[in-house]
Order: sequence, then structure tokens, then C-alpha cells
Amino acid sequence: MDRQSACCFALSVASLFALSAVLCAKEIKQTRESEQKFIGAVGCRSSSCHGGAGEKRNQYVTWSRQDFHARAYAILLDARSARMAESAGIGEAQSSARCTVCHSPLQSVAQTRLAPTAHPDEGVSCESCHGAAGPWLRGHTRTDWNYATRINAGMHDLRNLYVRANACVACHQNIDNQLLKAGHPALVFELDSQSIDQPKHWHDDDSLNGPRAWLTGQAVALREEAWRSQTDPDPAPDMQETSIALAWLLAKLTALDASLPRVLEPSSSDLEPVQKQADELARRAASWNPGADSLMSILRSLAATDPDFAVTKQVSAQTLFYRAKRLTLALDRLTAALSANRGAPLKIDNDLTALRESVHSFDNFDAARFAGQLREFRAGLK
Repeated sequence: MDRQSACCFALSVASLFALSAVLCAKEIKQTRESEQKFIGAVGCRSSSCHGGAGEKRNQYVTWSRQDFHARAYAILLDARSARMAESAGIGEAQSSARCTVCHSPLQSVAQTRLAPTAHPDEGVSCESCHGAAGPWLRGHTRTDWNYATRINAGMHDLRNLYVRANACVACHQNIDNQLLKAGHPALVFELDSQSIDQPKHWHDDDSLNGPRAWLTGQAVALREEAWRSQTDPDPAPDMQETSIALAWLLAKLTALDASLPRVLEPSSSDLEPVQKQADELARRAASWNPGADSLMSILRSLAATDPDFAVTKQVSAQTLFYRAKRLTLALDRLTAALSANRGAPLKIDNDLTALRESVHSFDNFDAARFAGQLREFRAGLK
């Protein structure tokens, strides 16, 4: 064989290998997609898996007995849900996609991806957060599988706070205005406190995970509110105000820490730039690493925003109310984080209680009184 023929032969072989690799890659991808089945909570409840006792063995028990997510579907069957569905004109709540998309997520999954053991009436179950278990259920407990192996197999990376926040925000913040008018309660997404309120079946050993979760969640909340305020043909009445309040708060905070990407307070009703800034912040916030001194400095700076609570021709009392609500949540969570970091609580519970009571409802909100309470809170930090 001459040199030219040899080269042609080598190229042909290489091309065959390349084609074979492409076909194999496509085949693997197709196989994996076909395996992405939802097994249902029954796949986790064995006593030798997550339905027993002891560390890493009681997650199913915790979810089924204590977690409100397990009763998400049952809520759709009560009288209050029936009245809301009737008022909104959407038929039965338990079969309307407007309700089941959050209360019974498996109803939104194609039947071809549901194993016979997956039932819609199990509510918001394991796979709603961790991903369809078909590809990883058998292998994820193997000793030779590490966390990265599980993620590569299709399990959701919920240790990443950005991923975790995105898994929660769609159902824990945005409610259609029609459902709000029908009586559905308004929702406020706050990842840190809502993770604490939920009976935990995981461990967060890092004392800084609280402020990271808070900041990541607030950035994701701003991104979603900003997006919906621009795209929703019938936005909730407080959507624009919530977006502006969150942008104000995160603009203040990101100006205090050079390690964080800036969020700029919008000068108009165009929130598209804020949407992109918020997503970048959320990604970075998942690895935010403030120390105790930094948290105290941030707390003091946010509590020093009392001059921003003056009603003017440009800033209405309603705008200040939403601003105050978000600021109070921030002070609450950052105070909790600092107390955990110090190993001792800050003695400002009464000041925090006064702030919470001030933002309980717009009818009772007084911006000047709130500004005075902020000054008292700041004085208590000394």
C-alpha cells in the first residue's frame, strides 16, 4: 500500500470510528431518555432504603408523616379548593392543570414516563425535587457511586443552592392573578426560612448556608418576578411592586460586597436588565462566603436605610410598604445567620418583632414609624 492509499485508509477508519462514536452517543442518549421514568415514592420507602430509622434511612418517613408536601394533592380535595376552582371557572381542582402543576406534579408527566408505581395522589414527592429516579434508583446507594456519579446519572444537584432555588421558586412564588382573585393565598418565596420550617431530611452543617440560601433565593425570586411582570398578560397587582422592592434591596446589598455581581435599581418600569442581573447574582450567591464581621456590617448598613422610607412624589407609601417587607425578611434571616455563626443569639428579638408587626398589612403600615424602628434595630446591634 502506498503512502497516499495508507492515508486514505487511515482517514476512512477514523471516519468510521467517528461515525460509530456519534451513533453510540446518540444511542446512549436515547437509552437514557427512555429510562427517565418516574418510579413514585414507593421506590424510596423500603426500610432498607429511606423508610427506616437512623441517619440517611428515615427520609421517606419524615416526608410522609411530617412534610406538608406529602399532602399537597389532598388539599385539592377540600371544600376551600373546590370553592376557589368554582370561582375561577376551572372545573375540579384535583384535575385542573392550573392546580395540579404544583399540587400533583406527576399529573403533568407523560404517561410513557410514569412507572405503574407512580401515582398522582402522592403529592409533591421525592422525584418532584430529586428528578425522575429511573436512571439512578438502583445505583445511587452503591458504595462505588459518589455524589458526582449520582448527578451524572440524572439526580438533581440539590446541594447547589441555585439548583435548589430553581426547583422551588416556580410553585412557591408565582400564582396566577385569576387564582389570587378566587382566594388562593399570595406567596412569598424565601429559601432560607422555608427550608428551616420544612422538616429536614438533609444536613446543612455549614453555618453560612443560611445567608447563602437567603441571598440565592431572593435573587431567583427577583428574576422570576421581573420576568413575569414583563410577560404576564394579567399580572398580580403586587408583582411590579415586589420586583421593584427586591431590586432596591439587592442593589443595596450588592453595593456592600465587591465579591457579588451588582444589581442596579431600575430607573424605569423596564425590568429586563434586572432579570439578567438577578440570575447572575443567584449563581454567584450559591457560593457566597461572608464572615461574621461581613454579616454584621451588612446588617448595620441595611438597618441604616431609614432615610429611604420617606413618602415623596416619586415614592409612594405602597412602594415603601413592599420595600419594608423585603427588608424585614432580610434583617430576620441575616440576624439568624449571624447568631448561628457567633454561637449566641443577638438580643434584638423585640426590635425584630416590632418590624414584623409593622409590615403585617398595608393598612397598618406607617413609613415614618418603620424608619424609627429601623433606627432602634440598628442601635440594638451595638
